Amino acid sequence: MSRFRSLWQASVNATKRALTWELEEWVPPVEKCIFKFNSKEDLKTWHLYSDSQYGGLSSASLEIKDGGNGSDCTGVFSGNLSTEMSEGSKWNRSGFCGMRSKKFDGFIDLDGYDSIALRLKGDGRCYISTIYTENWVNSPGQAEDNSWQAFVFAPKGNWYTVKVPLARYLPTWKGNVIDAEMEMNPGRVVGMSLYVNSQGGGFIGAKLGAGDFRVEIDWIKALRMP
Repeated sequence: MSRFRSLWQASVNATKRALTWELEEWVPPVEKCIFKFNSKEDLKTWHLYSDSQYGGLSSASLEIKDGGNGSDCTGVFSGNLSTEMSEGSKWNRSGFCGMRSKKFDGFIDLDGYDSIALRLKGDGRCYISTIYTENWVNSPGQAEDNSWQAFVFAPKGNWYTVKVPLARYLPTWKGNVIDAEMEMNPGRVVGMSLYVNSQGGGFIGAKLGAGDFRVEIDWIKALRMP
């Protein structure tokens, strides 16, 4: 009888171990690095855009800053926001700049994660973090990806890790919030962007208006909060 019990207990323990391994394989890591900004090669993933496409006079750059003293390099997104328009422009869109990732080769699966984290060293302005997902909200045949946006405040002078729950990202269309009940599909992420405009918004006391902007970026990650 004791031998039978020993075999039975061994079988139970083996089953528990197998279930534990399967669970560990199913549960994603606590964090997943999506982008890092430690080399010029990392910057090739991104492209810049601004109101200059519409006759505006804002400008932006994305560069690598040497950390010095053995520290890692970081990305620097900087430029100037202008609310002026070039002479003869038929558009009335000005005062914004952004950096957008090139489309992933396929999708980034963020299922199992609930937040986006950005390690920033800012200028006191409020930025807009955008997640682009496969187009299923907009009308069939439209080339645009679905966009989900949330405000990100970048305090001036100190490194700060901003954590934004995915639930706080709102569906938008050309910068305007879509007034409808929609749910992001985090398993079909095709890209991301960081955007700044002269109007600011999102946080009381954030720097507003035309003028220079500058934010250092160390990394962007997906988090699975406890």
